[in-house]
Amino acid sequence: MDKVMAAAAQAVADIPDGAVLAVGGFGLCGIPSTLIAALAETGAAGLRVVSNNCGVDDWGLGLLLRAGRIARMTSSYVGENKEFARQYLSGELEVELTPQGTLAERLRAGGTGIPAFYTPAGVGTQVEEGGLPWRHTPDGAVAVASPPKETREFGGRRYLLEEAITADFALVRAAVADRHGNCVFHAAARNFNPLCAMAGRVTVVEAERIVEAGELPPDEVHLPGVYVDRVVAVDASLGKRVERRTTRPARTGAVVPRTGSEEK
Repeated sequence: MDKVMAAAAQAVADIPDGAVLAVGGFGLCGIPSTLIAALAETGAAGLRVVSNNCGVDDWGLGLLLRAGRIARMTSSYVGENKEFARQYLSGELEVELTPQGTLAERLRAGGTGIPAFYTPAGVGTQVEEGGLPWRHTPDGAVAVASPPKETREFGGRRYLLEEAITADFALVRAAVADRHGNCVFHAAARNFNPLCAMAGRVTVVEAERIVEAGELPPDEVHLPGVYVDRVVAVDASLGKRVERRTTRPARTGAVVPRTGSEEK
């Protein structure tokens, strides 16, 4: 089955108001920027997004957040997005903060049909006890708080019950995809992308390169096409952003090594 679509706008056109979205990426690494930009043009609002973080103020999911299109975030941290923090603290946005490994496993469980699982992460904290602020009032009081979690002991150790996450749509970025939806991710850009893809009922992949079916060696496939419904080409004109660049001054008098081609 050829899953390639002509344009990103076509691939996200049926995402409705209030949809639950699982969106891949970590910081700005491996984010589906083409699909996010296309979704921003549709006007869909009240979105409930599951993603490790929410981009930055002017890029990635930050574009949807700044436009007031996201109603709820399930994330592991706020990150570099000041607007994310502002909306959360002012009561404009509901936020469920989840330990990062737990978030990953909740997505994986959703994609494999496991309804819930036990984990030691968060035992003895407000993750277990409840009371974490999910939504504030405009004056800073807690309007909605997390509920307490069920616990159980195994081998003399206490664990929390965490529920799986499934989404109406998943938006994912891959380095390479074939026409059947089999995907390969590049290095750290793999991050949450396969997990989000698995958790989505309809999964849309943007790929930097699209190849014919059969061109990808089976052993190199990171995400089987069975999890993918639509494939579009990345809009290269959007470029790639670096969330935070850290460099150090070159040492005075440092010797620059020659390349192999220069050696005689």
